[in-house]
Formats: sequence, C-alpha cells, structure tokens
Amino acid sequence: MKNKQLKIAVTAIATAITLQFVWAGNPQRAGSAGASELLINPWARSGGWSSVNIANVKGVEATFLNIAGTAFTERTDISFTNTQWLLGAGISINAAGFAQKVSPTGVLSASFVSFDYGEWERTTVDNPLSGLGTISPSTVVIGLGYAQRFTESIRGGINLKLYSQSSDNLAANALCIDAGVQYVTGSEEQFKFGITLRNVGPSVSFEGDGQSVVLPVPQGGYSQAFSERSATFELPATLSIGGSYDFNFTSQRFTLAAAFQSNSFEKDQYTLGAEYSIKEIVQARVGYTFFDNRVFEEQTTAFTGLSAGISFNVPVGSSDFILDYSYRPTNVFSGVHSIGLGFEL
Repeated sequence: MKNKQLKIAVTAIATAITLQFVWAGNPQRAGSAGASELLINPWARSGGWSSVNIANVKGVEATFLNIAGTAFTERTDISFTNTQWLLGAGISINAAGFAQKVSPTGVLSASFVSFDYGEWERTTVDNPLSGLGTISPSTVVIGLGYAQRFTESIRGGINLKLYSQSSDNLAANALCIDAGVQYVTGSEEQFKFGITLRNVGPSVSFEGDGQSVVLPVPQGGYSQAFSERSATFELPATLSIGGSYDFNFTSQRFTLAAAFQSNSFEKDQYTLGAEYSIKEIVQARVGYTFFDNRVFEEQTTAFTGLSAGISFNVPVGSSDFILDYSYRPTNVFSGVHSIGLGFEL
C-alpha cells in the first residue's frame, strides 16, 4: 500500500509540473535569456543519442540529464570528457565528475564543467582596432547532487549547481537547482520513464569594474567615473520528459527511447534515439532531434538534428574501464566531437 501511494504521489507531482511548464516556452524572448552553457550536454555517451535518455541515464552523466539516474550507482563512478565545440571555433569543454554510493539507497555526486573560449583581442570604443592585448573569458558550472532509491521502481534526486562566467573585469554568478525522478518497471526492468526540471533559479546580472565608465559632468568642466547598471537575465529553465524500452536478447540489447524538452526561451524539442549493445561491452547509438518550428519556421540552430556515438566497456578485474565517443554534425564549422573516459570501481 505504501509503495502504491508513493507511486501515485510521484505521478501526480509529475503531471502537475508538466501541465504548468509544457506550454511555457517563449522563443520570441530567446535574446533575453543567459547562461546558455547550462543547456549544453558536456558528456560523450548521452550526447551520442542527442540526450534522449532522460529515463535510463545512469552514473555521472545523470548529473546533467536527470540527477535521479545517479541512484543506480553501485560503487564508485568517475568520468572525464573533452568536447571540441563547433570544431574550428576554438571552443573546448572539459567535464569531470564522480558518483559515490554512501548508503544502501543513497548516492552522492559532484561534477565540474569548464568552458574555454580561447583568447580574444581586447577592443574599446576609443581603440576599436585592438592593440590592447587579449582577454580570456571562461565559464564554470559546479554541481553537487544527491539521489536515492525510494523503492525498487522509483528513484529521485536533487542537484545544486553554481554557474560562474567571467572575463578580466566582469563576472556573473548564479545558483540554480535540478530535480528529477525515474521510474522502472517490467519483468526485466525493460520499461523506464523519467522526468526532470533543470536550471531553476533567480535572475542574474553581471558585476565588476568593467561597468565603470568615465564621462564628463554636464556644466561641471570635469569628468567623473560612473557605474553602469547591468541588465538582468534569466536562467534557461527546462522541463524534460522521456521514456525508453529495452528489447533484451541472449547477449544483446536494443533500446528505443523518446523525449520531449520544453525550453523557457527556445524552441521545444522532440528527440528519438536507439542504442544497440553487445554483452554490454560494445554499444552503438544514434539520435535525432526535431525542433518545434511553429513560431519560427526558419532553422535557428547550427545542428542538423543528428547525433551518433559508440562506447566500449572493458572489464579490468573487478572494475570497468569505459571509452566513449560521440559526434554531432552542424551546418557550419566541423561539428561537435566528444571523447570521454570512465571508471567504475
């Protein structure tokens, strides 16, 4: 009876959240949003099928997609990924994280994602042709999460994230939160459902010496430093709902997955994906994302919608060594390449 009541409660909460946010997207306000790095999946494995695995993501990668998935960790998971974002643009993303089982039902996780944009020539209004050196802006996202198995079928979690973007004289810092639930059922746990709400937090603005400007004082005959006010921007909150089904054979598995993502400031997304696994040692996956073009019929993303990836899980004693690779083609530059290493200890 207790388990049944818990399932009913989780379903009711998920339905309420869905009804509240499913029509919340407003792509006409896309220019007023900030912290778009929070929407970028830095992990290779889930990126290989367009982040469709909301329902069945596990381990460290769940810190981005659905924090509830870290509750499947049985020992210690450690992952590292390097992403060459829009190859040729000089942007790289490095991600590292771990998930540690701390109780029979609880898992603690931490993640660190760093965005490197390279060096830019410094220019000002008085010196538009540079000659003032360079600046190196950067963005960091740090997450600390906890997930728990409530029943054999239900897992939930929460993830607190610190977002920080800075250059040499300006910075923006924000706290936001993710929450997610996963539900598993079937005689072989082949059917999975997941829902997650991500990047929920207050408005943010930039602060620092870069907002100082020296202007002449009217009728004063002298100049004075003034501090400009930075406009605030909102974080790109998203609601994602997904499901997957495993077709299990003797030594093989074929998984179909689908997901819907409602974006606060961008087009909503519909994603389909498939993964084929041989003895859980070699896994190949593919995904495709459709964008809701009812407001803007023109394409507003560089991505073609496709993605593909492959993974190798190599047993080493009582541990597993994992190698992941994914690729997302784009209409400009040379696509997005991600390669990751993982260890299950």
